[in-house]
Amino acid sequence: MEKLDGYSGPIKRLLEENNVRAGDVIRVVTVDREYVGTVIPRYEYASQDFLTLKLSNGYNIGIKFDRILSISLVEKHSPPSFKSTPPTFKGENLPHAVIVSTGGTIASRVDYRTGGVRPALTASDLLSVVPELAEIARVDAEVLFSIYSENMTPSHWTILSKKLHDYISRGYEGVVVTHGTDTMGYTAAALSFALKNTPVPIILVGSQRSSDRPSSDASLNLISAMRASIEAPFSGVYVLMHGWVSDERMAIHLGTKVRKLHTSRRDAFKSVNTKPAALYENGKIHVLLDNLPKRRPPSDFEIFPNFDEKVALIKFYPNMDPEIFMHLHSRGYRGFILEGFGLGHVNSALIPVLRKLIRDGVFVFMTSQCIFGRVRLTVYDTGRDLLEAGVIPLEDMLPETAFVKLSWCLGNFGEDKVLDIMKANIANEYSSRTVLEEGECFGN
Repeated sequence: MEKLDGYSGPIKRLLEENNVRAGDVIRVVTVDREYVGTVIPRYEYASQDFLTLKLSNGYNIGIKFDRILSISLVEKHSPPSFKSTPPTFKGENLPHAVIVSTGGTIASRVDYRTGGVRPALTASDLLSVVPELAEIARVDAEVLFSIYSENMTPSHWTILSKKLHDYISRGYEGVVVTHGTDTMGYTAAALSFALKNTPVPIILVGSQRSSDRPSSDASLNLISAMRASIEAPFSGVYVLMHGWVSDERMAIHLGTKVRKLHTSRRDAFKSVNTKPAALYENGKIHVLLDNLPKRRPPSDFEIFPNFDEKVALIKFYPNMDPEIFMHLHSRGYRGFILEGFGLGHVNSALIPVLRKLIRDGVFVFMTSQCIFGRVRLTVYDTGRDLLEAGVIPLEDMLPETAFVKLSWCLGNFGEDKVLDIMKANIANEYSSRTVLEEGECFGN
């Protein structure tokens, strides 16, 4: 880190004249008050008219240059850094659990060069900054990936599936996967299909705000995920995140029925067309869905870890060019998941193209762009024309889940089995009926 990273102009000269570097504690006298705080680097693209201080209460403030009367050095320090210490577990009788880290905000810290966050914490660091984990389980940790979740690919799902299968087969009683929130729903669906008859719950968890922010949800999310992985009576793959903007309730969602519905709120994840599987509240797990698979011995635990990358998820829009489909087909794409309008409709001019693709052996399935509800192609003429062309409706399956499922089907099974498997309810990806629950939408 540069000694005054991100500073330039008059503020940089003022700091240099007083022998101040990033990390030093200084006193700043302004036209109306006095501040004491630590100089932290500026964001590279932020306004250069401000000095940034971290106060003793943990919050950052910006002080405009033309309001500064004087600065003085209080104490020299090195630039802020992170140091981890090994956790001390509370007893050999605690359950044995594992955290597999793939990156994301929950394993990130602020990058003051850009103002964003960057992967910086290892899995062991996570244990160090959340010492409460040592009271819950004997936790092992591994950094499998250290990437932003937008960089996850089907090949990553395969590697992660195999790693989790190995850990569970070795007898771990709880499994937590830390993951970036942007594509966590895709990975949860991938694991739901790849790992069959999972004996223990696999809990994917992320954070909307990095661990060094005062409003971070990283610590509580990770603690709750670990407790759920150890204490939940069910098995399978789930996503755990805040169930509300405050901290009193965590929601545990089915891995195939969850979507990120807000860019920044801590309760960004919601179960779609179903209730959450369970809530974690006041230190207890409250199961909300019936017929969840129970914890079980690993005797029938199987893995189908392969995913075909020649599958596309396409959202329809007005005046869409049919050549998009033909281009992808020429590139070897074997299947399409369509996000149609409403009940599952597209511009009628596209139907002949879809018919030709299906005749050429391409799999074409229909989902809806709507958040809630289900596809029904029998209501209007366009839907019936799509059925006649061979497009298969997927009821209320989420488009993301359908995309992952088709990739998984083509990666593990012969083409003669794909239609039957896509229509089967394997991991609760279908709901038998759609009921809008009170409080499902934001603002309620």
